[in-house]
Amino acid sequence: MNLPLNHYVRLPEWQVSTWVNTPRSITLESLRGKVVLLHTFQMLCPGCVMHALPQAERVHQTFSDQDVAVVGLHTVFEHHSAMNVDALHAFIREFRWSFPIGVDQASPDGDVPRTMTAYGLRGTPSHIVLDQHGFVRMHQFGRVDDLNLGGLIGQLLAEADHDNSNLRMNGQVMPDIVVGNCTQEGCSR
Repeated sequence: MNLPLNHYVRLPEWQVSTWVNTPRSITLESLRGKVVLLHTFQMLCPGCVMHALPQAERVHQTFSDQDVAVVGLHTVFEHHSAMNVDALHAFIREFRWSFPIGVDQASPDGDVPRTMTAYGLRGTPSHIVLDQHGFVRMHQFGRVDDLNLGGLIGQLLAEADHDNSNLRMNGQVMPDIVVGNCTQEGCSR
């Protein structure tokens, strides 16, 4: 689902079984007021290791934690036994990823984890950018150009209205818009 910038939806809360690089659990609600880059990956995904994870680390190092939150989500849908939590800890330590990383909760119904299913992710890497109000401004599968990502984050940081209760566009309060199977409560397949 690649949403145009004029479609505003809120995602349901992610479902994480464990967190790395953070002393406590992180929720979408706790990040309100910040631009959020959610980067979903698998540690055996070449595109993630060569491009997307280094990009997420660059964003994390470039922007203030007060303004931009970078969150990784290890969302395993293949090679489950090889990509366990112990292996993830070693992977994070070896590559020195410094941003918080959650492990997408396994689904009892199949191979695709819960957040991946709820967010309609097609695979890894996937990038989701939320504005300060928690609305999706980018939802993209595959490689994202650094300039496009940085430009979007800069645009969101520059938006004048930081009232977290309403999204204003051209002076108008935007309602929680329903897009496809998405409502303010979340997205379903």
